Formats: sequence, C-alpha cells, structure tokens
Amino acid sequence: MPAVGVLTLELRIEHAHSLKDKRHVVKSLKERLRRHHNIAIAEIDYQDLWQSALLSAVTVSSSRQLAEQVLQAVERDAVREVGPMLISTTLEWVD
Repeated sequence: MPAVGVLTLELRIEHAHSLKDKRHVVKSLKERLRRHHNIAIAEIDYQDLWQSALLSAVTVSSSRQLAEQVLQAVERDAVREVGPMLISTTLEWVD
C-alpha cells in the first residue's frame, strides 16, 4: 500500500512589506524544495496576507519510512532556507 505524507510549513515573514515581498520568499522556497526533493508543494492559505504563508509539501512512496525520510529532508532544507521564518511544521498521513 502506498504511503502519502503531507508536511505543512507555516511561515512568518516579518520583513515583507507587500505581497510582492512575500511572493519572492515563498516562490524561492517552493522552487528550491521542489528541485531538490521529489515533492509537490503549494501555498494553501494566507495568500492575501503580507507576512504569513502556509505551504504543504506532499510525497507518495512505496513505504511510510521512505516518505517520512523525504519529508524530514524537506523540513531540514526549509529550516536552512528560511530559518526563523519557519514557525511551525505538521506532518500528516493520508490513508
């Protein structure tokens, strides 16, 4: 049975003074994570707020262990990329 994992990343972008500033951070993070990992990623909430973003990264794998390894690597890279802007993460499994 395939495993589907969803990693949700909540960002607080203090230095953003416009949606353009926010989009720059979000787009850069999404592109880098997508490029380095076999994931789908999208902004799922707070699209109209300047300083907040909620992203979800999804992976499908033949085992939960492999999917978890991918999403842990995504989280580590997100921390490296945005540092303290990443205020919370949540990992969920789709059955």
